[in-house]
Amino acid sequence: MGIKITKKLLDDYSRYKREIPLLERELSEMNTTEAGLGSSTIFDYTTGYPRPQAVVGFDHALYERRRTVLINKKAKVAAVEEWIENIENIQTRTVFKMRYIQQKSWIKIAKEIGYNNNADYPRMYIRDKYLKENGIL
Repeated sequence: MGIKITKKLLDDYSRYKREIPLLERELSEMNTTEAGLGSSTIFDYTTGYPRPQAVVGFDHALYERRRTVLINKKAKVAAVEEWIENIENIQTRTVFKMRYIQQKSWIKIAKEIGYNNNADYPRMYIRDKYLKENGIL
């Protein structure tokens, strides 16, 4: 796994998951509609003097930048999901899945794992402890 898991990456995970379909749709529109067209101005010297001329065509540079961003976000999402799946302790893995993959609040997580009166327990004593033990926090 070439992507280093950090607290920031974990926090950005849900945003990346939301942005991936948007980027895919944008790339699809660039391929199928006029959204991918860009224009540029060149100087035409056929008369001996520079005359500005508009040139319209597919904006490959923009498309490739967007595609690179999409590939990077997909790789980060996959790395986080793989990292969570590889957590040995079932309670810790469940807390990470609920928080990051299922996007549940700490209150709901505490209730589901049996700590109804203490929403801080899964955050502080399970997640933060695991992150600290693994040098991530």
